[in-house]
Amino acid sequence: MSIKSIVSVLVAAFIAVAGFSGTANAADVSGWQKQVTQEIAKKQTYPRAALRKELEGKLTVEIKLDRDGNIVAHNIVSSSGHDVLDREVGKILKRVSLPTPPSAASDAQLTMSVPLAWALQ
Repeated sequence: MSIKSIVSVLVAAFIAVAGFSGTANAADVSGWQKQVTQEIAKKQTYPRAALRKELEGKLTVEIKLDRDGNIVAHNIVSSSGHDVLDREVGKILKRVSLPTPPSAASDAQLTMSVPLAWALQ
């Protein structure tokens, strides 16, 4: 049985959206934010140590991006309660390649809170 068949990695993003000048711009930024979430989800893995110990957890990480889509800072807003899962966040963010934000994105929209979860199935 593969790890993928026994582990469900859940990713969702709760993103504050403000300062739009129109519906098209809102759709562009919203679509980009969904792409960011999807790219992070693709790179999220279950740490072997956490899997062996059957640890589960949820956390929220705030990421700040530059205009080129590079992560310039991240901060764990709420911990999973397990160091091994919290440490995985930095590894995930180093592996991810994010799309360039649309020109309609305001500076405030380049900061996103992304909840991550690790759950055994």
